[in-house]
Amino acid sequence: MDHPNQRSSHMEEVPSLGGVAFYIVIILGVYFIQLLGWDTNDLSMVIVPGLLVLFIVGLKDDLVLVAPLTKIGAQLLAVIFVLSHPSFRIINLHGFLGIQHISLFISMPLVAFVMIVIINAFNLIDGIDGLASIVAIVIFGILGLLFYLIHRPYFVGISVLMIGCLLAFLRYNLSLGKKIFMGDTGSLIIGFLIACATVRLFAVPPSYLKSLPFQLENLPLVIMAILIVPFFDTARVFTIRVLNKKWPFTPDRNHIHHLLIDYLHLSHSKASLLVGLVNIMFIVVFILLGVNMGNLLLLGVMIICIMLLVYFFYRIDFSYGNLRRKLWMRKQYKKFKKKL
Repeated sequence: MDHPNQRSSHMEEVPSLGGVAFYIVIILGVYFIQLLGWDTNDLSMVIVPGLLVLFIVGLKDDLVLVAPLTKIGAQLLAVIFVLSHPSFRIINLHGFLGIQHISLFISMPLVAFVMIVIINAFNLIDGIDGLASIVAIVIFGILGLLFYLIHRPYFVGISVLMIGCLLAFLRYNLSLGKKIFMGDTGSLIIGFLIACATVRLFAVPPSYLKSLPFQLENLPLVIMAILIVPFFDTARVFTIRVLNKKWPFTPDRNHIHHLLIDYLHLSHSKASLLVGLVNIMFIVVFILLGVNMGNLLLLGVMIICIMLLVYFFYRIDFSYGNLRRKLWMRKQYKKFKKKL
């Protein structure tokens, strides 16, 4: 059971082992994917062990808290399983920033780091009812469509499986009388599968990616748009915590979903739907722009969009820490004007 505390939005104890059902469904689903002959590269041989590692650590964390470094160690082990398979090794950046081939000595640690960031980022956005599920449905929906276009059925099956699983869970997560949480078990598993699908999409040889609906050099930016919600939220809260001289994994209510419900007074379902719609908007815009726009120009658009998001959440954040930062910045600005 999840016991309410000062950071909680619920007032009563809520079951938090929804992720156990996720794991059972995924294992059964992978079995049927194997029967259909969709796993032509034996990807399950490395994904299933990684899932098991994160399932055990997530379940323990939901029952008795696990230290953040222990969870990161488990994530690293799961990532090592995946990267041991040649199908997940990235050796080509597809012309992004003019770079084609990349050494495995550079790509392997970089990809491992990115996968751990994705897993933790998704784990961190699971803070209000419906948010993690809706964002994951959007992400799996787009990734599944992209894999379908390039004729890679394994992750099409995984995406459809997860969308069905999350829709079933969403009914209870948003329920008032029969509420359940996915817990760390669920969020770690979902983040891990999203990380695996993202890396696999990037690792597919360029000759098989020609049917994608945008220029191949824009693939990294499209992936960034797909994952904009967990990436932006994690970068934002980590920056705030570091500026406040706190450990980056210290819990607080500075996440974007907390600002939406604390200062804009949105309900959990409305805040989750709003974030999901913004995520869809980002994806559609960057896919459409990626058809004809070069990656440098599209990168500029991405930077501008992120700056606008930073400004928006900076303006609506009325917490004590942010008000103090605003006063400090105002003083610095006045000093700068006097010097001029």
